Amino acid sequence: MEARAEVAAPDAPRMQAGPNPQHLLTTVLGEYLDSSDAAFPSAAVVAVLGEFGISPASARAALSRLIRRGLVAVAEQGRTPRYHVTPPTIARHRSTMHHFLAFGAEPRQATGRWLMVAFSLPEPRQSQRHAVRKALGALGFARLYDSVWISPGTDPSPVRDAMRDLLDDVPGARWSVMETRFEDESGPGGPAAAYDLAGVAAAYRAFTQEHAGLRAQVRAGTVGPARALVARATLMDGWRRFALTDPDLPAHLLPSTWPRQAARATFLEVHTALGPLAQDRLVQLMTPSWPEAATWVTHYVAADDPHRGPLGGRR
Repeated sequence: MEARAEVAAPDAPRMQAGPNPQHLLTTVLGEYLDSSDAAFPSAAVVAVLGEFGISPASARAALSRLIRRGLVAVAEQGRTPRYHVTPPTIARHRSTMHHFLAFGAEPRQATGRWLMVAFSLPEPRQSQRHAVRKALGALGFARLYDSVWISPGTDPSPVRDAMRDLLDDVPGARWSVMETRFEDESGPGGPAAAYDLAGVAAAYRAFTQEHAGLRAQVRAGTVGPARALVARATLMDGWRRFALTDPDLPAHLLPSTWPRQAARATFLEVHTALGPLAQDRLVQLMTPSWPEAATWVTHYVAADDPHRGPLGGRR
């Protein structure tokens, strides 16, 4: 994936295995609320997360943690406080949703240019070495050699800032960020060898197979609103991982049978079809405690043109 500068944003919860209440609540807010003017009570959150098997106490704790993290704020005080998604979080959700829904729509254009990071640390500095590797992986870099990492990205600013923050105060540390080209880019010793393309391809095929039954049921019109809400969240959670793990290499560096398009077709068809049903279910769940829910609840779908802004895909 291309390394790109991140806009300052609230402290979003980290993803983890299992039904994490914070992650689920963030997903629901990001997919179905698109205005900071929407003021909802905590009972609406409890009802929605209950659909995923989350207890009322855990749902309220998740809401409290999102408030502390700055994603949600109190909109109205009173006997029954109301909450709203903060404007910076709304902006972040729009950008994130567009990124996930547009990912894989078009192959990366081949430029022959790569970013390379080389670093050297004194032997005892294992914790710093681990931190550097973790940061580089998060920025879309892969390890070509022990301390040489590469990315098909073109913007050096994020990785340069990260290396400076991590290593400038470490005695004996040395690092460089440079642009490079490979003499035989598509050869066996080329940059693609740094990536686990077989693992990514297997994950794409598993995703397509896992959701084949749901896709057939969607086409048959046998998926109801209650199932649609949970299934759509699960589907998005699976797809979003590809936007974080697929290096998005140019087409000439990928196997001829690269399965991303098949997985993306499954994702888009099911995600789009389940959107209205999931929206209806959210309104059903929220309306008893939030009568205005139908005014504010919406859902995102992929834009026809992946270059359009994220609002182009809202329904």
